[in-house]
Amino acid sequence: MPMLSFSVTDADSRNYLRTLRTRSGFYDDYPKKGIRFCDILPVLRDPLAFELLITNIVSHIFTHTIPTLDDAIPAPAQSTPLEPGAKSYGNRKIDAVVGLDARGFLLGPIIAQRLGCGFVPVRKVGKLPGECVQASYMKEYGEDVFEMQKDALAPNSRVIVIDDLIATGGSAKAAGELVTKCGSKVVEYVFVVAIPFLKGAQQLDAPSYHLVEVD
Repeated sequence: MPMLSFSVTDADSRNYLRTLRTRSGFYDDYPKKGIRFCDILPVLRDPLAFELLITNIVSHIFTHTIPTLDDAIPAPAQSTPLEPGAKSYGNRKIDAVVGLDARGFLLGPIIAQRLGCGFVPVRKVGKLPGECVQASYMKEYGEDVFEMQKDALAPNSRVIVIDDLIATGGSAKAAGELVTKCGSKVVEYVFVVAIPFLKGAQQLDAPSYHLVEVD
């Protein structure tokens, strides 16, 4: 099957953002009573919708995130060249995409490939081999611990952190702490869905971007 490719227009974005919310699944009292769970997996069943989702995020990073980066930051020693045809902004580029366990794994590798950089997973404690750094965080239904392999990021890497949803911001903040412990910097947090009244973005140490808001 040939790869599908789109260029995002304002009309595309408005139409898609409306359908993204309706195609997402919402489940009350899951995984614990009092929590309303937003499931983006139905979006992945539609290849056209999924492609437009990825294209929207990548377009945002190229047009809004990368141009604002500081050229003075030294390039990491293991920096990966941009893929052929990608626009260059001098030393301004994303060096890695960090995805959160587990839905960040569905989006992160594809976005990293489009950006011409590597993908680094953040996993629950005990799931990664080798020496790891750790960060704990509170979820809506208890405490958890994230890990990242200590050598996964080259020093001074500029990182995008991605997940499907931001609620209280605890898990994303923990991922940012792991990036910092590895000697690198988060330049933006990217989410598909945000729950604004929980004010999770206020917990983060860098700007955030999301496509859809839910109550």
